[in-house]
Amino acid sequence: MTLAVITGASGLLGSNLAAELRARKVHVRAVRRPTTKVDHLADLDIEWVYGDLDDYPSLENACRGADVVFHCAAVVGVTPRVTPALRKANIEGTGMLFAAARKAKVGRVVHVSSVTAVGLSTDGRPVGEDARWNFPDYGLDDGYAISKHQAEQLAHAAARHDLDAVIVNPAFMLGPRDARPSTGQMILQIVKGRAPVWTPGYNNFVDVRAVARGCVLAWERGQRARRYILGGENLSYREAFTRIAKIAGVSPPRLPAPRLATMAVGWLGDAYQVITGREPVINSVAARYAYSDRFQFSSARAEAELGYRAGSFDTAIGDALAWFRARGMV
Repeated sequence: MTLAVITGASGLLGSNLAAELRARKVHVRAVRRPTTKVDHLADLDIEWVYGDLDDYPSLENACRGADVVFHCAAVVGVTPRVTPALRKANIEGTGMLFAAARKAKVGRVVHVSSVTAVGLSTDGRPVGEDARWNFPDYGLDDGYAISKHQAEQLAHAAARHDLDAVIVNPAFMLGPRDARPSTGQMILQIVKGRAPVWTPGYNNFVDVRAVARGCVLAWERGQRARRYILGGENLSYREAFTRIAKIAGVSPPRLPAPRLATMAVGWLGDAYQVITGREPVINSVAARYAYSDRFQFSSARAEAELGYRAGSFDTAIGDALAWFRARGMV
């Protein structure tokens, strides 16, 4: 039986990827810490092994005998700089995983990067995989974007050298199995009436299950050392919030957030982090994201070369809501 290893299987993408692989009768071995909660994956037949991105022997053990490794694990943070945690997990941990996969002679590694490692639109048109990484040009190079960009550079270097690696760049994923929740907080805040305002910025929203299928397609059909954007619809936050509210049967946010007030909150978040060392809910970079129309992406390459299909934003929201409601989260 084909063996696939997943790092970060408890997360939104990793859990849906595990479900996709099990539906295809692929044996799934997933790496987890002893403290990681995996109750939301109890319906899946998964071989769990203990490990961490800073524990090389555990990674080498997890990779042993694998046909493919899907590297989904990452630390996500709202911080203006690369923190030790971001560096340790996203950059150093990625390098350690590649070394373990190389030693174990894994058939292929699918490195899950992010659209934050690609580039931003300069003319209002969605960008593709060949866009230059220009986040610093617009003050949008936060710690997460920098760490994912640097981790992807490691993936390209490894693929050019001695590791069969393919890179996928998911956009803003939404859907079921968001146990933490992560991006699903956007849905929950709107449903609970805790998001009274909207901002005019844009993002690319995609059903996480489409991304999971795209990861499998990258394994099966992707070209070594090539990156593939796995995105969906480019929507303004106002339109996205309105559609979420309509699907949920609640009133949408009706007021625009004053830009100066939003930026002031972001600056206060920066100061809070400097003083306390704790991550704020919003910082100045996140505030700038909320007003940027440059975060628009095209999945044309993945569609043409992999057969990728993005799925429906509305379906992703409806199924995420059903999953949250079934677990009493909303």
